Amino acid sequence: MRDFIQMTGAALGASMMLASVGFAQGMPPKTVGVMQVEEQDVPRIFTLPGRAVAANAAEIRPRVSGIVTEVLYEPGQEIAKGTPMFRIDATTYEAGVAAAQADLAAAQATLTEAESSLSRNRALLGSGATQAAVDSAQATRDQAQAQVDAAEAALVQAQAELDWTTVTSPLDGIASVADTSIGDLVTANQADAMATVTQLDPVEVDMYEPSSRFLTVLDDISDGSLRLNEELRATLTLENGRTYQAVGELIAPGVTVSTSTGSIDTRFRFDNPEKLILPGMFLRGQVDLGVTTAILVPQTAATRDKIGQLSAWVIKDGKATRRDLTTEGSYQNQWIVIDGLEDGETLVVEGASGLSEGAEVQTAPVVIDENGVIRDAPQPEAE
Repeated sequence: MRDFIQMTGAALGASMMLASVGFAQGMPPKTVGVMQVEEQDVPRIFTLPGRAVAANAAEIRPRVSGIVTEVLYEPGQEIAKGTPMFRIDATTYEAGVAAAQADLAAAQATLTEAESSLSRNRALLGSGATQAAVDSAQATRDQAQAQVDAAEAALVQAQAELDWTTVTSPLDGIASVADTSIGDLVTANQADAMATVTQLDPVEVDMYEPSSRFLTVLDDISDGSLRLNEELRATLTLENGRTYQAVGELIAPGVTVSTSTGSIDTRFRFDNPEKLILPGMFLRGQVDLGVTTAILVPQTAATRDKIGQLSAWVIKDGKATRRDLTTEGSYQNQWIVIDGLEDGETLVVEGASGLSEGAEVQTAPVVIDENGVIRDAPQPEAE
C-alpha cells in the first residue's frame, strides 16, 4: 500500500509540474495602460510658505499732554483717515491760542506805527529829517515786521497744539480696543500707544524661498531652460485649503538670506476687500516664475525608491524598461520631468506593479481626465 501511495504522489507531482509549465508557456503578456508623452511649455510654479503682514499699521500716540476727556470711536470698526479717535482737555491750548492772537495783534500795531514813522521821515528827508533818522525808522520798521512774523509763527504753533487735542486716525483701517480710558493723563510722544489702526486692504504676504532653490532658478535662467514672465504673480491657499481668489503682485524682492532659516523673504501685495486675510496668518503661496520646456508625468505613474530616486516605466519594442527621472517640481498633480524621458515615448501609467526589466507587455491606450482619473482612450470612429 505504501508503495502505491508513493507512486501515486510522484505521478501527481509530475502532472502538476507539467501543467504549470504548460500554463506559463500559454499565459499572455501583461496588459498595461499607456500614454504618449510630449515636450511642452510648462508653467514653473513654486509653492512657498508665507505669512501675512499689514500693509500699514499705525500706533496712535498723543502729540500734546493732558487729560483724556472722550473716546470717540468704536473698537473693531473700520474708520477713515482723519476720523477723530480721542479728545484731550483743550483748556490750556485754547488759552495759548488766545494769547498768541493777542501777541500778534500787538505786533501788528507796532508794525503799523513803525511804518508810519518811516513814511514821515522819508517825506521830511532834507528839510526836517536827516538820513540817520530815516535809517533808524527803517530799522524800527524791520524789527516790528520780525515781531509780527514771530507772533504769526507762535499762533500757528498754538493752533496746531489745539488741533492736536483731537487725536485722529492717520490712515484708513480697523481700530483696536483703546488702551487709554477717559480721565487718563497722557503726555506728548509717550511710549505707550493709545490704540492701533491697521490697514487690511490691501494686505501683504511674506513668502520664504530656500536660498539653494534660488540659486537653481538663477542657473536655469542663465542656461535658458527657464523663461521668466515679464511680471511675477502669486496666488494663495488659505489655512483651510481654500484657494484665495486674488492675484498678488511683487512689491519687494528678497535681497538678504536669513541666518536662522537660510531662506529669502519676498513680499507680495494682495487685494483684501473682504478682510479675509489677517496679519500673522500662515498661508501657502504659489509663485508663477515663467515657463520651462519639459515633459509632464502623472504622479501616479512614477515611484520613488528608498533613496528618493524617482523612476517610471516606458515601453520600447513591446518590452518594459525602467527610467530614472530628473524633475523640477510639479504642476497640476504631474511631475515636471526635464531628463529621463524623450518626446513621443510610451509611458506606463496603469498596471506598472509587478513589471520587470525587459518583460513583454501588451499596451492599451488610456487618458487621464481633469480629475486625475485614468480612463480608456476613446477609439476613433469607423468610417
